[in-house]
Amino acid sequence: MRKIIVLSFITLDGVMQAPGGPEEDTSGDFKYGGWVAPYFDETANEVMSQQMKPADLLLGRKTFEIFEAYWPKHADMWPGINDVTKYVVSMTVGKSEWKNTVFLQSVDDVKKLKETEGSDLQVHGSGQLIQLLLENDLVDELWLKIFPITLGTGKKLFDGGAIPAAFKLAESRATSAGVIFASYKRAGKVETGTVGA
Repeated sequence: MRKIIVLSFITLDGVMQAPGGPEEDTSGDFKYGGWVAPYFDETANEVMSQQMKPADLLLGRKTFEIFEAYWPKHADMWPGINDVTKYVVSMTVGKSEWKNTVFLQSVDDVKKLKETEGSDLQVHGSGQLIQLLLENDLVDELWLKIFPITLGTGKKLFDGGAIPAAFKLAESRATSAGVIFASYKRAGKVETGTVGA
């Protein structure tokens, strides 16, 4: 069985939209694209190079279209990106010139894919897909990159649909610029109690 790992850049108020550049995703009149750039340093680059090691990708249509337009021409920045399988969940798009692209149409297709043998499935961007995965308890790990800013607007990582679920911290690292890299693994159900009882 494959693990599904969500990798996301987020602000303190949970915004995940267009971290990489001003034109990445301007939907909703978003004006803050590229908000991660001022915070990248040697430590952040080191962690990102580890997280970008070749693994199959599971993407929503919008993120796939952004990736398809950019990464084939910049594969030197993400070694192996052209060779891994890109699984795209879409009801409207069904073909691509980008090699090793496979289209899925439903959460049932994702469940079947998760049951197969192969590398872990990394989810980058893909906000709507992440909501669907969280709603169906299909996320095994969250690799969050938390940046010390608030934006007050934009698409959010946890924007509805997530079921109650517990996670445990597997690894963390902070940069001198205040970015926290935190990896969480699924850890069963939410437990409650009374503090001090």
